[in-house]
Amino acid sequence: MAQAGVYGSRLGRPLQAKNAPSLIARTLRSSELAVTETRNDDPVPSLSGSLPSEDAYLVSLKFRDYPDCECWERGRCVIKTNVHGGATYLYDLKRDPRYVIDKPFHSLFFYLPRSALDDIARQAGAPRIGELAYEPGIGHDDAVVRNLGASLVEALRRADETNQLFVDHMLHALTAHVAQTYGGLRRSAKTIRGGLAPWQLDRACDMLNADLAGKTPLRQIAAEFDLSVDHFSRAFRISTGLPPHRWLLRRRVKTAEQLMTIRDLPLSEVAKSAGFANQSHFTRVFSAMVGVSPGAWRRGVRGASDSEG
Repeated sequence: MAQAGVYGSRLGRPLQAKNAPSLIARTLRSSELAVTETRNDDPVPSLSGSLPSEDAYLVSLKFRDYPDCECWERGRCVIKTNVHGGATYLYDLKRDPRYVIDKPFHSLFFYLPRSALDDIARQAGAPRIGELAYEPGIGHDDAVVRNLGASLVEALRRADETNQLFVDHMLHALTAHVAQTYGGLRRSAKTIRGGLAPWQLDRACDMLNADLAGKTPLRQIAAEFDLSVDHFSRAFRISTGLPPHRWLLRRRVKTAEQLMTIRDLPLSEVAKSAGFANQSHFTRVFSAMVGVSPGAWRRGVRGASDSEG
């Protein structure tokens, strides 16, 4: 299937980015959300190419300063200003946003189509969101976008270790934040704020346990209960104290601990069976969550068992 949204290479090529890795999620109605990293340390000075015109926005987190940035919309320069690292900028793809590339750059771009914003409003029982509030070239000090962006940069660089639940959670959270902060979204007072019913929680945990690798999209689990991704994630967190991707990570570690009590099972097999991408991924996550490496943990268990015997 041909790519439709403005992310990955469709975004990277007009911006002269040699590589443009991306991660993708989908809403309950299959609207695509995406994040793309773009970077070029030695660009050829020129006006960036036109991006495909869509009823969609790009929300960009800049990682480095870009002084005297010449910003264009609809075929003309609209402002020349200093772009600041750490700030967030918005672009309307209906306005043909472009800029003069004449300095090194490094940015994240979140792709948010109108259909995804409509989904958020519908799920919240709120009126349809109008145009997002922004001015070309004017940045926002947005801590939420900075924090989400920092987490997703790591995920982009370790794509083989990143589970889909994490990507879904982050991109849906970003969409909801943009809808509220720049689109004026106000949730209905009728929005349900409780946790999942016991049967729903049991079923959700069963679905997560059945796919420790985390490849099942969050929207698929939410659809099991006829809930939006946003509502399901919030209710799951209320019920368990953790968002789904964090709950799954803990479940992987517990599964690995059970498997490591089998003396002859290699750690590489433990990692695979517990849903980790590889042994290195397993070691890094286990050590961070448990405080010791898998090998040290298993030696400790064996020592305790031998002393009891």
